[in-house]
Amino acid sequence: MDLSFPYQKKRSEFGRQCLFSDKGPELIDNFPSDRRLFKQFLLRDPVSRSQQCAPVIAEHYLNTMRAEYSNASVNHVEGGWPKDVNIADEEQTKRYRRKVEKEEQFNTIMMSLFKSMENCILQNNALNIYQQYFSDVEPMPLVERSSARTVNVYQDQCTPTRPVTHISWSPDNQTKLAVSHCNLVFQAYIPKQSHVSYIWEVENPNRPLYTLKPEQPIVCLEYNQKDPHILASGQMNGQVAIWDIRKNAEPVDMSIRETSHFAPVNNLLWIHSKTGSEFFTGSSDGQIKWWDTRKLSEPTDNLILDYVKDDEQQLSHAYGVSILEYESTIPTRFMIGTEEGHLIGGNRKGKTGIEKMAFKIPYAHFAPIVALQRNPASSKNFLTVSKWAAKIWSEDCRESCILWTSFHKCVLTDGAWSPTRLSVFFTTRSDGMFDVWDVLQNQKQASLSVKVCDEKLNCLKTHDEGRLIAVGNQNGTAYLVELSENLSIMIKNDKNLLSSMMEREARREKILEGRNREIRLKQKQAQDQKEEGEGGEEGETEEGVETEEDVGFLDKHVRTAENEFYQIIEKALEKIRPPPETPLSHAEEESIDATSIK
Repeated sequence: MDLSFPYQKKRSEFGRQCLFSDKGPELIDNFPSDRRLFKQFLLRDPVSRSQQCAPVIAEHYLNTMRAEYSNASVNHVEGGWPKDVNIADEEQTKRYRRKVEKEEQFNTIMMSLFKSMENCILQNNALNIYQQYFSDVEPMPLVERSSARTVNVYQDQCTPTRPVTHISWSPDNQTKLAVSHCNLVFQAYIPKQSHVSYIWEVENPNRPLYTLKPEQPIVCLEYNQKDPHILASGQMNGQVAIWDIRKNAEPVDMSIRETSHFAPVNNLLWIHSKTGSEFFTGSSDGQIKWWDTRKLSEPTDNLILDYVKDDEQQLSHAYGVSILEYESTIPTRFMIGTEEGHLIGGNRKGKTGIEKMAFKIPYAHFAPIVALQRNPASSKNFLTVSKWAAKIWSEDCRESCILWTSFHKCVLTDGAWSPTRLSVFFTTRSDGMFDVWDVLQNQKQASLSVKVCDEKLNCLKTHDEGRLIAVGNQNGTAYLVELSENLSIMIKNDKNLLSSMMEREARREKILEGRNREIRLKQKQAQDQKEEGEGGEEGETEEGVETEEDVGFLDKHVRTAENEFYQIIEKALEKIRPPPETPLSHAEEESIDATSIK
């Protein structure tokens, strides 16, 4: 029997007949928006709204019951064994397996089960998308564009702001930054200037973690590499102080004024020792002092940078210290950069002052040396930075550097090697630029130059992982710069290529040094023979023989170019000079005399 239910409806209930025609849009009404009413409403986000325009013609509503599912797992450890078999006993299980395998129906049952089992195995078969098919082939490094970006900004909390003079990373995973602020302008009067310095947490640039309140401004501030709570600082007045951030914001100990430096402490470095309590400082007064935190009343040792014998040393003739260098792998050796541009190598084992200054490179730069650091891979190669150029030296060649950059238009303020990418070093400039140099790729120009700020950059400090660089500027702001991976991750042959390059350049400089010594020796012998032949008469020089003082350059190409230049100048002067007057004949003189008599 068919069940049916007819729906009956009058024609008038269907509504007006729809008549369609082809015509353009017709504007019925227009309500322009009123921006003044916008302030009376609140925006709601997100908004979920539904609208049903068609009439409901269903007889009733029906909601079906939803089936609820739950996932459960079964831990099948061991099963299917008879009760008389102890599954913990390995011998019983092996004996029962052999018994079952010898039954006649075993093979038939297993063959029937293989088909269904194979289907399940194929369904669960997964492909390892990370499988290395060509593991024996050496992977090529990814070509990534060099880049750098500013991650955080740490500003001076005082007004007026003071320049950043030094930055130090904490030894506990380097999660904190110690930033010292000081105005080093001589006798500068700045009213209401604060003396505080800060310790920042890297992840929180809004507020400093600790505030250090010294009596005098801090020029340099360094973390103790064995104790992350202890810091040492060099003051503006020459004193040194020890800080413990667990106690208070004031120094726990300070050196006395009489035994301290007489000028601002330009640099401070901790010494690798068993106690971890020793450090040494350098100042513009020409002294280097070694200290022990257990007794700051007087220094443990003192060195005057006057390169003469101990009995002739004078503090007034000493070189001012601008930068110090210390490598923990060579605990008895250190290096000094002076304000006159000299480079001095030191040895703690020396008994006298001249023995402690093992070697000296005079006028390594023509300005104060602002950065000095040994290469992390090769300790005999080191980097120096001065106002106009950065140079790479080798201890085997002490007469000239092996690599150098071109002279910059803007003043260089600091520099450092990358701790992870061995061929990369960084420099900061007075125009706010941060340069990244890779000596294996390009020695003429920087691989990457980033404009960090508009003010002068004063100092930088690298993170041990090589990815983060902290830089400070003249306006009292410290920036945390993050480099791309290709500038911070060491490639496979980076160390070998750098070592071979340094050795090749050092060998070349040795050859040039030997040639220059030979030329100077020949000139000296020629001068001695000339003086013996003339009987020691002064003021006379043999034609064609030049002394070492007369020779500006030892390179023959330079001297040839110089002679050609002077010849061109002489020819130009001859064209300008007036022609010489020719003498008059006897007849011309008589005619001139007769004319004068008339």
